Amino acid sequence: MATARNLAETMKKVRENMSHIKHKILVMSGKGGVGKSTVAVNLAVALADEGFKTGLIDIDLHGPNVAKMVGLNKKPVVVEDQIIPQELLPNLKVVSLASFVEEDTPVIWRGPMKTSAIYQFLGDVAWGELDFLIIDAPPGTGDEPLTILQTVPDIRPLVVTTPQEVSVLDVGRALKFVESMKKKLLGIVENMSYMVCPHCGGKIELFGKGGGEKLAKEFSATLLGQIPFDPKVVSNSDRGETIITHMRGSIVEKSFRDLVKKIVEEVER
Repeated sequence: MATARNLAETMKKVRENMSHIKHKILVMSGKGGVGKSTVAVNLAVALADEGFKTGLIDIDLHGPNVAKMVGLNKKPVVVEDQIIPQELLPNLKVVSLASFVEEDTPVIWRGPMKTSAIYQFLGDVAWGELDFLIIDAPPGTGDEPLTILQTVPDIRPLVVTTPQEVSVLDVGRALKFVESMKKKLLGIVENMSYMVCPHCGGKIELFGKGGGEKLAKEFSATLLGQIPFDPKVVSNSDRGETIITHMRGSIVEKSFRDLVKKIVEEVER
């Protein structure tokens, strides 16, 4: 009885906290290595830069990379049982498990502990009033994305793929997972769609072509964006420098600005 009562209280706290956030987006994928965290981070920063009050949660509990990618290196503050998210920009608040553990310490948790941590990120963080909450999930269809989809009724999944066939196959499973959970898909983002040749300006299709379009057609989904590959993104991310703040004027930054426009149109429709 005590456990059931505690869970009910936790869910009540989560619902109350989430009620102050207009739009919740779960960035997910069926495959690792597609640049999902890059999409989540730069989408959040771009939204904040456009004036939207934005929150960013990293629920990739075994490999939390968001903190490093945004240059977050302070320990979070807890006040009266509430976690105070760190304000990275005037309109951007961030929470990651990486801020709670030592950098080289593995997180060796089973399902219930992971679920409990996610409940804390949703219910115990003082998010306040937000326009958007971006949640970066680990690849696959395990405990973390399942917990989010079950806990946040109005969450909109945003699924990331690359053009290559092996990615399309795995991401297709994630899209079927979203369907089985009866959630309204926000859309698909094709990352690393192509690279612009620095010499001739032509497109180099490093990972093939058409994966995002194929998935969008198969699942009657919207292909919201095709993000080009740029080697600078890798080195910048390692230094905690985002595309939006450190690659202004680039084709990659423009693609994220365009993605924001399409997402805002979609959620406000």
